[in-house]
Formats: sequence, structure tokens, C-alpha cells
Amino acid sequence: MPRRLAYHVKLLTGVLTAQQFLLELEMLNLTYSYRIYPSLDQEAQMLNWLEQCRRVYNYALAERKDWINSRKCAVNACSIKQEYIILADAPYPDYYKQQNALTKAKEAIPELKAVHSQVLQDALKRLDKSFKLRQERGFGFPRFKKFGQYRSVVFPQFKSNPLSGFDLKVPKVGAVTINLHRPIPNGFEVKQVRVVFKASGWYAQLILQSDVSVPDVMPHGEPVGIDLGLEKFLAVSTGKLVERPRFFVDLQSKLKWLQRKLRNKKKRFRQLPKSASQDSRPA
Repeated sequence: MPRRLAYHVKLLTGVLTAQQFLLELEMLNLTYSYRIYPSLDQEAQMLNWLEQCRRVYNYALAERKDWINSRKCAVNACSIKQEYIILADAPYPDYYKQQNALTKAKEAIPELKAVHSQVLQDALKRLDKSFKLRQERGFGFPRFKKFGQYRSVVFPQFKSNPLSGFDLKVPKVGAVTINLHRPIPNGFEVKQVRVVFKASGWYAQLILQSDVSVPDVMPHGEPVGIDLGLEKFLAVSTGKLVERPRFFVDLQSKLKWLQRKLRNKKKRFRQLPKSASQDSRPA
């Protein structure tokens, strides 16, 4: 019997509770980062993608800010400097409305057609996530991204394994050489790929997923309180006191001996660097 079917049977028969069932079906996720080496054409294409995503992000942010500012206008007066004129019945441009507008924008802007559709949607998801975090925290309004500040694109799903030997198959880009310095663990498959552009080069962050249950460790033992002090290094609620370690006091005599030995030596090319290195590392 498959493992997932067995869990469903246990859930229906009452052997597993709903919470235990969800814990059993947890997925284990890992993120491995690798260096990739795109060709000149591939690098120019991905840089263009980053710039188009930055423009989509800024346009969507400006659209939301204009709608919010238009609702702050006083009823009986307008600002002398400027005012946002948006219809009162205009809905708030949330993620779904902006995503539908993005489909229409591709028909008018040919540059957006060259970018992978899910990559452009990820830019809108990042903006929507920033606004949700702002609502939870109460501060941190999203900012516009300047040229070069949008540094990563996400490919959320793949039909098959994108790794083939030492090549990473990126949609609409092609096979990119990857430095697979550590192998993919057994039982894991690539679910997402994030391509990041840094000052040191291009990197691919592979999000690996495995259908492995990770049970929570039940707490055991007794709680212990710990306090750090000056006279005593550590004080535990059980009454145990730990003396503070005196590394410098214990090694001070050896440090003095090394410094005196270095001072009395003649300044020769082969002996001085060796003693100096010992003096800098007394331990």
C-alpha cells in the first residue's frame, strides 16, 4: 500500500488525528546554491529579463501608491501642488487585477513577450508580499527599485528535472553550464530555481524537495534558566556556577616569552616572519 494511501486510511479510521496527518505529509525542503556560467548571449538575455521585471515591479508599485494617495485627498479641498485623480469606484489594484492587466500589457509591449510569463508574475507576487508584510507590521512601505537593484528571477515549476549532467536547463534561455560542486541528495527533486546575479557572477539556487516526514521532537527534561555575569561566567538555576575562562591570563606568560624571543633575534629575512607568525597566534 502506498504511504500516502496508508495515511488516509489511518485518518479515516481514527488512528491518526488531523494534526498528526498534516505532520506526516510534511515535505522536507533544502536550498543548494551553485555557480553558473552563462554565455554572453544568455547573460544579455537574463539581464534584459531583470530589467523588464524591475519595470513591471515599479509600475505595479506606482499604481498601488497612486490609488492609496487618491483616497487621502480631503473632501472639501485639493492640494495646490498636485492631486491624484482616480475614480471613486475604481477598485484597489491587487495582485489578481494586476496579473490580468499584465496579460494585456504583453500585447502592447513586445519586450514583455520575451520574458518568461511566470518570471513576470513573480515580480507581482513579491510586491504583493511586501504589502502584506507592511499591513502586518504597520510600517515599511515598499520602495521603487533603481537600475540594478532587481537581481533575481524565479522559475517556480518544471515539468522534468532541469539538471542534465553539468547543464541547467533554464526555460527560454537554454542549457547553462553549472558547477555542481556537491551532488543532489538521493530522494530529492528540483522544484524551483532562483537565478541570482551578484557582483561575483551568476548563481542558481535550487530548491529541493523530498516527500520525507519530519516528526517534531517532543520536549523532555526540566527547564533550566541561564544567566551570564561578570564575576562568574555562567549561573544556572540549579545552583551551578561556572568560572569565567581566563584565556589571556593563562597564555600571557607564553606571549611574553614569544615577544622577548622575537625582540632578541636578529632581523633576518627567514627567521623574522616565522617568529612573527608565532607571536600573532600564541594559542
